[in-house]
Amino acid sequence: MTEPALTKPLGYWLRHLHELLESSFTATLGAEGLTRRHWQVLNVLAENPSGDIDRELAPFLDADTPTFTPLLTDLAGRGWAHEGAPSGLTALGRTEHARISAEVADIRRKATEGISDERYLDTVHTLSRMAANLGGEE
Repeated sequence: MTEPALTKPLGYWLRHLHELLESSFTATLGAEGLTRRHWQVLNVLAENPSGDIDRELAPFLDADTPTFTPLLTDLAGRGWAHEGAPSGLTALGRTEHARISAEVADIRRKATEGISDERYLDTVHTLSRMAANLGGEE
C-alpha cells in the first residue's frame, strides 16, 4: 500500500508546508500586529546588527515586498530597533527578540515533532541540492 504522503508531488508538500508555517506564525504573532517577515527582520538585527537586511533576506523579497525597510520602520516605532546605519536592536528589542524566539522555537518543535535531527538535516540538504540543480544557491 502506498503511503498517503507519496501520492502527492514535492511541490504540493512544499507549498502546503509554507502555508502552514505562515498560518502558524500568524496565529502566534498576529495579535501583536507582527508577521513572519517581522520575525525574520528582528532575527537578522539580533544576529547581524549592521547587516543589510534586504541582502540578508533577499530570497523573501518579491513584488509585494520589494524591501524590508517598512518592517524595520515598524520595529523602530515599537522601540525595538534603531533605524539607519548601523541598525540594531534596542534593549527592549533584545527582550522582545528573546520572548518571540521562544514562541518561534515552539513552532519549530511542533513542525519537526517525530523527525530525527539526522532526517531533518537530510531533508534540508536534499532541498538545497534540488535548488542548486535548478540554478539556485546551495
